[in-house]
Order: sequence, then structure tokens, then C-alpha cells
Amino acid sequence: MAGAVEAKLAELGLTLPDVVPPLASYQPAVRSGVYVHTSGQLPMVDGKLAVTGKVGAEVTPDEAKELAKTCALNALAAVKSVAGDLDRIARVVKVVGFVASASDFTGQPGVVNGASELLGAVLGDKGVHARSAVGVAVLPLDAPVEVEIQVELVDA
Repeated sequence: MAGAVEAKLAELGLTLPDVVPPLASYQPAVRSGVYVHTSGQLPMVDGKLAVTGKVGAEVTPDEAKELAKTCALNALAAVKSVAGDLDRIARVVKVVGFVASASDFTGQPGVVNGASELLGAVLGDKGVHARSAVGVAVLPLDAPVEVEIQVELVDA
């Protein structure tokens, strides 16, 4: 049975995806005490990147913002894989977004807003977080965006 968080996702027309399998030697998420830390999540849908390239060159900022939203959905799936239930999220503590950027692109915060806005829409006040938005030269598989999140759980 889906909880309140997954019901909110459905209300927004979104579905929690399957956890994206690791591309190397790591786990999608790990729990340490009351915290869950996700690995960087790429905008994978059904095992594939829909778009590759640099933001500000092959990928528009608006496209990248939507891809950051997909990364956040994948991060929530990773959280659920170790927490068991997204309703256990007490709050999102931190979001880190990496944006593969053309050399003159400086709009990384706007891109990572895709992830932040999704978390706020789904979790309300529990989705308010600290954040970093970082421009990088290249990401795995030539992904335009990668997002990791850290959440605190309600002990159950």
C-alpha cells in the first residue's frame, strides 16, 4: 500500500521509478543512523539516458531542469530502497546537484531547482533543504545532470 508521499507523487502525475542499478562499485543509497545518503542519481528512465551533452550547448537549461527532476525521483526511489517507506522522511537535509556545463554556462542553480522544486512539491516543508549546485566538465555517461540527496528519517 502506498503511503502519503507516494500518493502525493501520484497526485502530481508522477510514479516512483525502480531503483537505478549502480554503474560501478557502490550502493544507490546507504543508511547511517537516522540518515540516508544517496549516491549521485542520473536522469535515467527505463535504464537509459534520454538526453546527453552539456547544458548551455546540446542541452537547454529548461531541459536540464526537467532532467534534475528525474534525478530527484530516482533519489527518492533509492531512499525508499533502504528506508522502506518514504513517509519515514523527517526532512531532506541536503541536495547536491552537478551540472555538466558548457564553458560559458552559469545557470547551474536554475537547473538544480528542478530537483529542489520536486522535493518541495512532494514533501512540503519536509522538502526544504540546504543545497549546492556545481558546474562540472563532464558526468558519467555524458549525462547533463546528477543529483544526490541526504534525508533524515523518523525512527520507526
